[in-house]
Amino acid sequence: MSVRAASLFLGCALFAAAQTPGPVLVITASARDCIMGAGGTLANMAQEGRAIYVAVMTNEEKSSVGKVPADTRIANNSESEAALKLLGVKEVINLGHKAGELGYISSSELRNQVMTLTRLYKPEIMFFPDWYTHYLGDLDIWYTGHMAEESPYGGGSLFLQEMTYLGHPGAAARQYYFFSPYRPYRDKEGGEGNATMKQVDVSAAMDKKMTALGMLKTSNAAWAGELRARSGRTFQDENFVSAFAKEMAETIGAKHGMRFAEEFNHLRPVPGLPAHVLEHARKK
Repeated sequence: MSVRAASLFLGCALFAAAQTPGPVLVITASARDCIMGAGGTLANMAQEGRAIYVAVMTNEEKSSVGKVPADTRIANNSESEAALKLLGVKEVINLGHKAGELGYISSSELRNQVMTLTRLYKPEIMFFPDWYTHYLGDLDIWYTGHMAEESPYGGGSLFLQEMTYLGHPGAAARQYYFFSPYRPYRDKEGGEGNATMKQVDVSAAMDKKMTALGMLKTSNAAWAGELRARSGRTFQDENFVSAFAKEMAETIGAKHGMRFAEEFNHLRPVPGLPAHVLEHARKK
């Protein structure tokens, strides 16, 4: 190959790489959390050609009816992976921490695991649950969102130096999507500081999202059974889950002129220097 041909080939390869949408890393306590809160958006991003990786923090061993924990874990892990793959997810990583017990694990240990995944996959975008939302009853979601938000602080190569020695230097995403798994954001909730509220039209992906949620039969049975016990009402698992997901997407969409939508507390790079630096700048 001539030097000119080689240069042309390299230039085309670099241009193609620059045009390829970057990877996405999702950190979630359970698969249903991220599918319910962000499944349509993830399906849209997969359609864009993004490689999507989902790290499920818990082993989901407690979400079933009539199954022992070991069988529950196997069933939920299998159903979760199939549902996420339907949305276009490239890889599902089950970290296997005991469900309902994330609070007993060092947050530093959990953050290190997320930082390690960030170095391996080098995501442009990162999703995790919004632990700032009020009245969040599931503490696994709270702990997952809290430590995942802190993980980018360790994006420099001086953190986890053993990973740097192994050839995985520091890395951090450029955009962060905080998702609220089971209810719309309320007025004045989210979007504070440098963050803004972002709405995504998921009308085209809604059927795929609903199908994926329907595949979580084991955890859906536990979720619906809990609500039946509380309400005293009789309904089918699938009817409850699909009605819940549809109503939430319609409620969010109605606020923004869309049929079905998802919304996020969204952080991205902001150009220019921050105010606390500019206030000390010399004036010409």
